[in-house]
Amino acid sequence: MNNTLTVESKSYRTTVLWLLTLMYVISFIDRQIIGILSPFIKNEMGLTDAQLGWLKGLAFALLYSIVGIPIAWLADRYSRKKIITVSLIAWSGFTALTGMAGSFMQMFLARIGVGIGEAGGSPPSHSIISDLYPKEKRASALGIYSLGIPIGIGFSYLLAGALVEKFGWRGTLYILGVVGILLAVILAIIVKEPKRGQMDGKNINLKTVSISYSITVLSKIPSWWAMCMGIAWVSFGGYAVSAWGVDYIMRFKPEYMPNPDNNKFEWIMFWLGMIHLLGYGAGTYFGAVITEKLARKNISFYGIMPGAVLIIGVPCLVAAFWVQSIYLHLGLITVYLISAGFYLGPSFAAAQTLAPINMRAMSTALFFLVLNIIALGGGPTFVGMLSESLSYKYGDTHALRLAISSLVFPYILSVISFFWAAKTLPKDWEIADIRNKKLANE
Repeated sequence: MNNTLTVESKSYRTTVLWLLTLMYVISFIDRQIIGILSPFIKNEMGLTDAQLGWLKGLAFALLYSIVGIPIAWLADRYSRKKIITVSLIAWSGFTALTGMAGSFMQMFLARIGVGIGEAGGSPPSHSIISDLYPKEKRASALGIYSLGIPIGIGFSYLLAGALVEKFGWRGTLYILGVVGILLAVILAIIVKEPKRGQMDGKNINLKTVSISYSITVLSKIPSWWAMCMGIAWVSFGGYAVSAWGVDYIMRFKPEYMPNPDNNKFEWIMFWLGMIHLLGYGAGTYFGAVITEKLARKNISFYGIMPGAVLIIGVPCLVAAFWVQSIYLHLGLITVYLISAGFYLGPSFAAAQTLAPINMRAMSTALFFLVLNIIALGGGPTFVGMLSESLSYKYGDTHALRLAISSLVFPYILSVISFFWAAKTLPKDWEIADIRNKKLANE
């Protein structure tokens, strides 16, 4: 098979899609595992909620968000496959180094390294997928890729339940690092570099553009910004819940801490993993498929569907942290996760289709820059700091419950943003379609 391919076979492009999805699974396991391991890290290293919040959020997001821009610039010009492979090796190595940390600062620096490495994962992956699938199938393809999020989070819980008691939190991080490096080798062997814009027109000799010009063009597309803010605010809450959910359960129901006399820790990790795999996974997949089908008649559904389902899911999220039954807690979280998955495929498909075809990696990188500064940097850190400030008056458990409940406000901003996108999408989509056909054929 040639290094650059014109029209990909369906079997090959499916293989590439699932390999990139597996890479994204590893990415989210390495990203989320600290939130799950934090009760054990806190016990061993004596960290505060504020410090844990920094490790779960800002340490990772600090350079992850910024470095993604120059990496995307490279991905719009050079081999996206090589960028993905090197990035995967880098963040897997830093994941293992996180397990070697002996202090808060060492762990903070290692998490920054994980963030820098992961910055090279999604922008080039989104760009490759968009060159393998036509715009009519992009939401489904990117919805499958986005399954890496629920699968990754789900397996974070399952792996924690299986590995922590046997290998400790440090050994768990070592194992994850090795697995990531092995996947990088497989990607390097199988994935080839597709030609840019081949699904949008006949001519694939596209002109490259500067970072500043890309930002200028994308900033003038109202729907792009509306979808970006919608995903940023819903992710603010999502990252915070993922980062602090286990801490809450361990405080609310301390009998679920690891204990050689029972298997309650393994039980709760199993079910947290399953509701993310099945609930969040179902929301991600069906959100993409249903929205794509409805959008064939009305493009506005790319904004309507994510906003509408959040109106159902967010009250369930808040209620989950006030009920006394662990079973009811898990059930309500499941409903929330189904609703939270709906935005992934539509949002990223819009980011790719609305952007000029020679700015697709940059479009994703800018999406992630805004998203992660607000969401990944802000969500876990905000909840950690608010929880610590409230703990002196309310105690650790109730303080964390109040901090998580306050997330209803960013979710309201998300719903408003998605509905704003629904109003502006038809016009912007039509303009993007004309522009991209012209770019691909000039």
